Amino acid sequence: MVWNHGSAGRTALNFSTFKAKDAPHAIVSLGKPLEVGVPHVIWAHGWGQDHRAFQALAGSLERAAHHTLIDFPGFGQSPVPPETGHAGIWDTADYADAVAEWLGTLPRGRRIWVGHSFGGRVGLRLATRHPDILDGMVLVGSHGLKPIRSLMTRLKIFLRVRAFKALKLLEKVGVDVSARKARFGSADYRNAGAMRPVFVKVIGEDQSQDIKAIRIPVRIICGALDDQAPPEMSERMGRLIPGASVSILPGLDHYTVLSDGGPQIAHTVAKLLEGEG
Repeated sequence: MVWNHGSAGRTALNFSTFKAKDAPHAIVSLGKPLEVGVPHVIWAHGWGQDHRAFQALAGSLERAAHHTLIDFPGFGQSPVPPETGHAGIWDTADYADAVAEWLGTLPRGRRIWVGHSFGGRVGLRLATRHPDILDGMVLVGSHGLKPIRSLMTRLKIFLRVRAFKALKLLEKVGVDVSARKARFGSADYRNAGAMRPVFVKVIGEDQSQDIKAIRIPVRIICGALDDQAPPEMSERMGRLIPGASVSILPGLDHYTVLSDGGPQIAHTVAKLLEGEG
């Protein structure tokens, strides 16, 4: 692993870069100096976001711990991960292993992982693949399980997949179908760019069996109006992880849970920092 300290530039933020699994990770650090015994909170953003997603929340707890806000490879100031992952494409196991490699070089204190959406996926992998590296976890609108879909929804997806494959066949014989293809897939898929292979691989993962082995305190927070990682998924996750608790916040969706739900998230993190599981 290579650790490089960078400049904060024009902002007051303390930017650094670490390299793990051959991938540079840009991070922002704030709060207490990281020394043995000092609590450490790692904030992990969702797909398509970066360290700024949690910047205000980390700042609100600045005096309580050392805080690291990660830009995962392929997001923010971190370049796309190299083709060194499983089958050449990174998945959540690769992201988790890289974080574990980095954490293994740092002074040990009480460690809390806070992950939103994709950051929750990585946190679950981290807790299952490296069970001694964290002491608690807060999952916010987290993915990690296969969604439960109605028969009608499954039928619609099946028809869209068939239509997309038909367009690809037309494309092979020289028909320009780019405009029609652009209508397929989620906004995250359409905007993924060079990260599209990672996105496709990650959304196919199902961690429902693995997370049963997690033994650290896990607190799950979800917006009642979240249509990307719906409350049903959070509740199912809570039943699978031993001792986990689930809080569903009324009136909030996948993103407003980070702003309007901020006080609840901060309170939950503070309790875990105090050792209250």
